[in-house]
Amino acid sequence: MPNYRRNFLPGGTFFFTVNLLERNRDLLVRHVDVLREAVRTVRAAQPFEIVAWVVLPEHQHCIWTLPPGDTDYPERWRLIKLLFSRALPKDERISASRGAKGERGIWQRRFWEHTIRDERDLNNHIDYVHYNPVKHGHVASPADWPHSSIHRYIEQGLLTPDWGADLTFDDDTFGE
Repeated sequence: MPNYRRNFLPGGTFFFTVNLLERNRDLLVRHVDVLREAVRTVRAAQPFEIVAWVVLPEHQHCIWTLPPGDTDYPERWRLIKLLFSRALPKDERISASRGAKGERGIWQRRFWEHTIRDERDLNNHIDYVHYNPVKHGHVASPADWPHSSIHRYIEQGLLTPDWGADLTFDDDTFGE
């Protein structure tokens, strides 16, 4: 059995990738309001700061900062996934393994997490989050994607509306 190691840094800042089980589905953008409500509900009970977030059809990337002394991002993800899943009709394919455990067939069981190490690492990951819709071919410019915190960054004057027009990213950019 795999040994998943998580870094539980109290009050830390973390980059996450969370995927749907079936990568050909578009549930996250089709039901983005349900996802937003799940996140609002969880944040009300267990606060965290959203540094950056992008929701794509079948996966999402985000960066959170937890409150001082708090390390429990897995519970937050568990609740977000649970609330999102409960709000959707049961029309997905469910494997025998998942069915036996009473699980839905919406989310991959695990998520990927990276602890942000410093300001440079944070800025690189914020850029990656905002550029991701372009990387996956959904839009020509990051600002054209509606389900992204880039719009908040533009409103606050942290980025310009044409940000990202000359960028390219590959997975080696982050040393992951």
